[in-house]
Amino acid sequence: MGRMLRSCMQSMLKLVNSVMGMVGIAMILYSMWLIRVWQIQMGDSPFDDSDYPPPWFIYTFLGLGVTLCVITCSGHFAAETANGCCLYLYMLFIFLLLMLEAGVTADVFLNRNWEEDFPEDPSGSFNNFKDFIRSNFQMCKSIGMSIVSVQGLSFLLALVLKALGPHQYYDSDDDYVPERVPLLKNAVHPPAYVVGDSVYGSKK
Repeated sequence: MGRMLRSCMQSMLKLVNSVMGMVGIAMILYSMWLIRVWQIQMGDSPFDDSDYPPPWFIYTFLGLGVTLCVITCSGHFAAETANGCCLYLYMLFIFLLLMLEAGVTADVFLNRNWEEDFPEDPSGSFNNFKDFIRSNFQMCKSIGMSIVSVQGLSFLLALVLKALGPHQYYDSDDDYVPERVPLLKNAVHPPAYVVGDSVYGSKK
């Protein structure tokens, strides 16, 4: 029963964790598209020209996408091995990501001049992103809440999987690894075999 529950938790963690991976891949693809548009607008090599400030929004979006993919890989590895250290590291990544998202959300909703906290984006992608969110606020709100819910569920599943403990290497008393089974008390050991002369007299 314990092995079946653990296997179910591992499969659920992999499934929920895959959603974050798909979000990360989508962010990477969107960032690559923004980089291509920025290159077309600014010329052949706008990144080498010191007159233009770097498009920080594109780099940030790309970095977040890569981070989500790395967290997804660590989550799949932790779910597959059910190792305590891997699960703790995965939960730490998810916790830090949630804290970052909570900090940005609190700054946007509590600070009226939150736009001044961000530098000017020369590519204009940040302004386009803000306009898109404002024009589709309900849809973006639903997507954001879904992503946060997936991250929270991943953290919870990893916590449950850690509480279930490591894998068991035997199912019954007939199939076990002797080095992993505790010693039995008052066990009766078979007599040792002695190689030597027979204790009985030889027949003549």
